[in-house]
Amino acid sequence: MPEPVPVHVDEGQEGSSILAWFLTGAVIGAAVTILYSPRSGKDNRQFIAEKAQQSKEAMSESAQDMIDTSREMFERGRKLVEDAAELFDRGRKLMRGDAPGDV
Repeated sequence: MPEPVPVHVDEGQEGSSILAWFLTGAVIGAAVTILYSPRSGKDNRQFIAEKAQQSKEAMSESAQDMIDTSREMFERGRKLVEDAAELFDRGRKLMRGDAPGDV
């Protein structure tokens, strides 16, 4: 009997697949909870609209925080590169034998 061929699964794809299934389950669970709640349809729609607005605002704030943090990291990285280039230039001048006052 032939041996089964091993299937290679990328861990990144596996992680995103698990996350996708989790989020799908959460959405289905929330939908079932809302459908079977004792509130009226109008109250449910208002509740969903409020939660959607809250989620939108939270996502917007998170996105802005990520943008600000990315800018700060970029500026720090740029400064590090500039400092490293300056040190490299000084070292190169010292190796060529330039006078210490020229550096």
